[in-house]
Amino acid sequence: MTAFILVSGMFTGPHVWHDTAARLTAAGSDVRTVPLGGLGGVPAAPGAVIDLESHIADVVAVIDSVARTTPAEIVLVGHDYGIHPVLGAADRRAESIARIVYLDSGLPQDGVPALASVADRHLREEVMRRAAEDGSRSAELPPPAREDWQLWGSVAGVPDSALDRLTELAEPQPLGTLLQPLSLTGAVSSVPFAGVLCTHNGAGIAMVQARVDLGEPSLQALADPRVTFFELATGHWPMLSSPDELAQTLLQAAAGEGHRLAPANAAEPPAHLRPFLLDLPAAPVERIAHVDLHLPSARGPRPAVLIMHGGPVPAGARPTPREWPGMVGYARYAAARGVVGVTVDHRLHDVTDYERAADDVAAAVELVRSDPRVDADRIALWFFSGSGLISAEWLAAPPPWLRCLAANYPVMAPLPNWGRVGSRFSPADAIAHAGDLPVVLVRVGLETAEIAVTVEAFLGAAKESGANIEVVDVPDGHHSFEAVDPTDASRAAVHQVMRSVMGHLTA
Repeated sequence: MTAFILVSGMFTGPHVWHDTAARLTAAGSDVRTVPLGGLGGVPAAPGAVIDLESHIADVVAVIDSVARTTPAEIVLVGHDYGIHPVLGAADRRAESIARIVYLDSGLPQDGVPALASVADRHLREEVMRRAAEDGSRSAELPPPAREDWQLWGSVAGVPDSALDRLTELAEPQPLGTLLQPLSLTGAVSSVPFAGVLCTHNGAGIAMVQARVDLGEPSLQALADPRVTFFELATGHWPMLSSPDELAQTLLQAAAGEGHRLAPANAAEPPAHLRPFLLDLPAAPVERIAHVDLHLPSARGPRPAVLIMHGGPVPAGARPTPREWPGMVGYARYAAARGVVGVTVDHRLHDVTDYERAADDVAAAVELVRSDPRVDADRIALWFFSGSGLISAEWLAAPPPWLRCLAANYPVMAPLPNWGRVGSRFSPADAIAHAGDLPVVLVRVGLETAEIAVTVEAFLGAAKESGANIEVVDVPDGHHSFEAVDPTDASRAAVHQVMRSVMGHLTA
């Protein structure tokens, strides 16, 4: 028998598991839902301090109860914030736990508080303000209003009645649970685990694999063969939106099934390090600060195109993005056409880094325009993937020297699990002010649904405003098609978009 111990996330309690628990029980499993102190209708004892350690104790108590009374393999399931007390408890009872399931949650680390997993900067600031005003040991964060749940994760698929009930039963979150660092001895590392990713909330297996490929140290354990992954095509609350599918997935996870990631040092290079799909001659390269200039053979001040990598990219990734074959390939192609191709390193290391990444891009533009080998009045900016949001300020107020803006498979709005990135980064709003600026957008037909939605919303806004936009379609292309789909159709698309960008620069 499997005994599932289900731990809910912020503001919630055992009630969210009702339907999923019923299905697991019907499948023959023992199911326990953990009432965390101060949440789910469990009041705190007078004078008691509710923090992460007290929630860990709540989970430990249920583990011990199951271990005493039931000859079963214990599977701990943590949703959202719930993964923090789950990990703390598993670290203290590692010998009793068969598997941990991370249900659309972060990947907590020793010494890091749960607040670090909250992507929305404004929400983090609200927590810190309340802690400063009221004291972190007693302060609480009020639960969201009905229309604000999406700030904590996508509500895609949640029926209106379930959202009403979620709001009605929600309780304030004790700030100590968010501010107290998680303390782990390392024992939990011996416990196999599974990750369940809710794709409508913005993350999927391909994205996690890409992060592992980039060499981020904290994620390398995800490629352990004892670790498996599942995807659910729903929002952040699968126990409310897809209880049948969630129950089946939890049963599979308990059995050790699921997708296994490839390690970063696998024999085949990761997508971002695969050769560019065109064979292009190398150009002389000059490195200045955070840019590389790929110089054409033509004399005199030449137009320039600045190529911005996507992300987030871990700060320790090597080689850095300006040396990735795809970025270098486009820069070499530009140089072969008589244009200075510029690859740029910017500090988009996390979804909270857009402001400094945008500042890095602006600094790179000024650096390149001041170079005597560059025609400062003929510049193009080219954004890839996650850097698409940075295009907004250039669309909102295009300078006269900006001759073209291009974007390959861009993310044009924050994904649901990114929180509020800021009004500065809304290309769909900015395009109304782009005037006659030529915009060239490469759209891939096999884009992830969550990114594709942002692209279509941007294109809809562009059409409504009468923007000067050209769409280059790659119907059978995936995100990063230049690396993962080196087909004739992909090569044709690269030639087409390069002709368009070069045409606007040299006209």
